[in-house]
Amino acid sequence: MSIFKTNNVNIRGKGTSTMMFAHGFGCDQNMWRFITKAFEETHQLILFDHVGAGQSDLNAYDPVKYQDINGYVEDIINIANTLELKEVIFVGHSVSAMMGIMAAEKEPTLFKSLILVSPSPSYINDRDYIGGFSRMEIEELLQSLDENHLGWSMTMAPLIMANSDRAELGEELTNSFCSTDPTIARQFARVTFLTDSRALLPQCKTPSLILQCSDDIIAPVEVGQYMHEQMDNSHLVILEATGHCPHMSAPKETTAAILNFLNN
Repeated sequence: MSIFKTNNVNIRGKGTSTMMFAHGFGCDQNMWRFITKAFEETHQLILFDHVGAGQSDLNAYDPVKYQDINGYVEDIINIANTLELKEVIFVGHSVSAMMGIMAAEKEPTLFKSLILVSPSPSYINDRDYIGGFSRMEIEELLQSLDENHLGWSMTMAPLIMANSDRAELGEELTNSFCSTDPTIARQFARVTFLTDSRALLPQCKTPSLILQCSDDIIAPVEVGQYMHEQMDNSHLVILEATGHCPHMSAPKETTAAILNFLNN
């Protein structure tokens, strides 16, 4: 089946250097729209939806393949290989940031650099590691999603977005959460919140930019600092932006940080 149908792949831009954008849980490629215009004149842009999200082919969803993060990583590599991409600048939000790190480990020559927007290798506190949640809190969060997908979405999306003075952003994320198939959303949530990718960080040699928001209930500042310490070839920027989606809530600041990284 064509990746253009399976993952709703869209290609735009005029440049020879390639940027691939991967969205996070409950989102779709459209949420990159606030920052992609800044790169269209200088880069070829590859946008796609994870299977189960946005305008992807829901018939392609396989609960066995996507029971862990590796299924999504395979898709990222498949898209890149099918399009014969090389020296890709990978931009991943939230759980997709970790997918990028995993894809770079599997295909070391595929990516030129990684731009990790609000990433987290593990959301669960573990001894000295601060992930933001206890295991019990994560289990309660997932149980709440299991029991009431719409209610969970309407409660959590505005908290994840933050920036309550811009209610339209929280509403957009809420609508995106609510429109996702509940069964797929539950499984993707478990993949997102129960994956522990910390062991991969020291192995990542790809130049990486970690964009961390100053106040994020999903990925606290300590997460970004931990990742930077574990990744030798990384650069950490603590944004003034708040919430978990700075590419939506603070696109100018996010774009400026990415451009500064790419130009240095």
